[in-house]
Amino acid sequence: MILLPLRRFLLIGLVFVAFSFVSLGQTAIKYPVPTGNPNQLFFLQRDPNTNTIVYELNFKSNGELDIENPVHPYWVRYHDKGQKEELNYIQRNFAYGLKSKTIGKDQYELHFVSYKTKLFYLKKGTDNKFILFTDINKKPAIIKQIFVRVKGGSFWLPNVEYVEFKGTDPSNGTEVVERMKI
Repeated sequence: MILLPLRRFLLIGLVFVAFSFVSLGQTAIKYPVPTGNPNQLFFLQRDPNTNTIVYELNFKSNGELDIENPVHPYWVRYHDKGQKEELNYIQRNFAYGLKSKTIGKDQYELHFVSYKTKLFYLKKGTDNKFILFTDINKKPAIIKQIFVRVKGGSFWLPNVEYVEFKGTDPSNGTEVVERMKI
């Protein structure tokens, strides 16, 4: 009599474990890395799909950086057909857009409209190329990638589990990573 509940318990446990492995395999998403844009500063990816926001230098038609909006974000819709698409009003003004202010000649301070305390600094280097810095692990780093892990929530209030920043240490070229719980 005792063996029957034990068998049922073991069978249920095995089924649960089997389905857990199947669901883990199904939820693993391989995110593409945007390449081929010499003006790209960094890119942002997030759940629930592979669509990516690329942040690039925003040059005017005369070749000078637009000092009012030095960085231009846009979608690469990998989940659809890979087409380029502008952020809509809500995305630009409440989520993924950047605010900037000039802090010196060829130097800008930027932050996301949705998170004002994480600062980024766009500076022109000695080679006349712009580089975007932020602190990763409390040290200056060249930002290359941001990933936002979203677990549920709603359109206006997603449940952000963490934000991961990846970049390069400018002093030695090694990759640096910081995961920030939100």
